[in-house]
Amino acid sequence: MSMVEITDLNVWFGTGRDRVDAVRGATLSVDQGQSLGLVGESGSGKSTILRALSGLVSDWSGRMSVNGAELGRHRSREFYQTVQMVFQDPYASLHPRQTVDQVLSETLQLHGMPDVDRRIEDLLANVDLGHRFRFRYPHQLSGGQRQRVAIARALATEPDVLLLDEPTSALDVSIQAEILNLLKDIRTERSLTYLMVSHDLAVVGHLCDQIAVMNSGEIVERLNVDQLRSRTAEHEYTRQLISNSHV
Repeated sequence: MSMVEITDLNVWFGTGRDRVDAVRGATLSVDQGQSLGLVGESGSGKSTILRALSGLVSDWSGRMSVNGAELGRHRSREFYQTVQMVFQDPYASLHPRQTVDQVLSETLQLHGMPDVDRRIEDLLANVDLGHRFRFRYPHQLSGGQRQRVAIARALATEPDVLLLDEPTSALDVSIQAEILNLLKDIRTERSLTYLMVSHDLAVVGHLCDQIAVMNSGEIVERLNVDQLRSRTAEHEYTRQLISNSHV
């Protein structure tokens, strides 16, 4: 069963002569419990697909659905209980004047989740952060710790789908593997569905089952992780990406 389905998606910015077509005719699906990586160079449109799916982009056409429910122009509270997003920069995505406790409790209360105190403790444990981090501010945390808090916040609503927008690219190389392994474990434990954006094929190969390659706003090829590792891509652009990577 497809948890995320996108058909003939077009996304644009501006009008008239200033119009930029960021995504053109994109079609993809992600089955429940699977992980799909969108890869491509900067400006290829991959992050725009996540933004359109999450409701952060208003100018689009085509069809998008999550768990069989077709999406319109506005996202409901129920949508955000099902779908959550983890952004690239964990420092920018956390309020600098809110403690970890405030960040998590605000999300839990907004979605009417009961037993907030226990849930905060559980969420911190889920991302391998102890109680001592609960009342710290973002500036008192390392980049990896901040991203763990961002992941905990995304898990607070008990979603079925996580949208991951370059979740490790702002982190030191030594920390990236820890966060990727955490995300891999969480997906397995919770049977989550991931739609992930990355420019790094090695990162996608570590976390994803399927890969969709984007170039100039279009999905030019889809392959599985075994094809990626064996370098058996068909499209010239994909072969170029692979040859420039460390997969």
